[in-house]
Amino acid sequence: MNRGFYTIMAAQFLSSLADNALLVVAIALLIDLHAPDFLTPILKFVFVLFYVILAPFVGAFADSMPKGRVMFISNTIKVLGCVLLFFAMHQYSALGAYAIVGLGAAAYSPAKYGILTELLPPEKLVVANGWIEGLTVASIVLGTMLGGTLIAPSVSQIFLTFGFPFIHTATDMSIFVVGVIYLLAAIFNLYIPNTGIDHRIPKKSPLYLVHEFAHCVRLLWTDKLGQITLAVTTLLWGAGATLQFVVINWAEVALGYSLSKAAQLQGIVALGIAIGAVMAARSVSLKRSLSVIPLGIAIGLVVITLVFVHDFWVSVFFLVIIGAMSGFFVVPMNALLQHRGYILMGAGHSIAVQNFNENLSILVMLSLYALLIYFDVHIYIVIVMFGLFLSTIMALVYRWHTYNQGKEDSLHLIGTRKIHRR
Repeated sequence: MNRGFYTIMAAQFLSSLADNALLVVAIALLIDLHAPDFLTPILKFVFVLFYVILAPFVGAFADSMPKGRVMFISNTIKVLGCVLLFFAMHQYSALGAYAIVGLGAAAYSPAKYGILTELLPPEKLVVANGWIEGLTVASIVLGTMLGGTLIAPSVSQIFLTFGFPFIHTATDMSIFVVGVIYLLAAIFNLYIPNTGIDHRIPKKSPLYLVHEFAHCVRLLWTDKLGQITLAVTTLLWGAGATLQFVVINWAEVALGYSLSKAAQLQGIVALGIAIGAVMAARSVSLKRSLSVIPLGIAIGLVVITLVFVHDFWVSVFFLVIIGAMSGFFVVPMNALLQHRGYILMGAGHSIAVQNFNENLSILVMLSLYALLIYFDVHIYIVIVMFGLFLSTIMALVYRWHTYNQGKEDSLHLIGTRKIHRR
């Protein structure tokens, strides 16, 4: 690998690290601002909102100039969001500032995936994607731990002794540190090499881009394999985003943890996902990808067992299991979805459609979760409803897949009979 590749990896790791740390810090800010509990999951809602709204356009933006410049602009937007978050005096201004960070993340996403195909030869892409997956999991684990550590009183007091101007609280200091990390990522972006690819876009019309994107969405949802893989990955991403907040609330009730300690448990889930992903990569082939669908049903049932857990080490065990099952499930599903998308419409459009559906699922499921919190539904009831919903939908998707298989077999049988009659 050349120096440009490692520069990209450093920039992506720092940006993702800050994203995951900032979520914990933003939750702490809402607590400081005495925001109602139902606004906490809305943080994630406003963050992914631009992923959905700008889905038809971010790909074209990423292709309109060198990817390093796109990533620099995106990280600069994230820094701006941190500045606005730092000066937020009201719960809704905090949500607005966090949404600006989400805008930067939405613009950043297609560039970070597209740069590798421009920079590296095809034979090195598998290794490069392995680096991306490894660093992504590491950034999730370390980012959530960093966020929880920064807001811990014992740590924040050390930073506050330096007497920085305008920094008076632990949350102020935490936002400042995360902003510096975004700034470091932006500096790394400046050193990403220009690959020399032609960045002229054939058609810039917004109507054309929306029409083309809608066609791609329709194409993937009508494909017999594409619709199944898209359905399960869409559901799992929405469930995973919601589970972040479920774990925080559950840890407070079941284990008596503060936000700082509860954030560490999210890192444990991510660690389990990494274990499951490695196991799936070694044991599940692309042809056997759909065989893991029943595991999706089991994930929801295991989540329900959390209502009976009141010990830290037992919770670690179950959270690792939930993470490992999710990682083992989603890796082959993603691989098959990307394969079908590449065949039907090309890799870039396929990723855009996948991102759109997955983030739309996050918006819907977080809205439902926020509604339950608004009506003060107990977290144990929420967990049971969450687990049953996940298992039920996965079971329906599995039945959908079985129906598709039966229909294909019938058509194949009819075809062979016609041939025999001839």
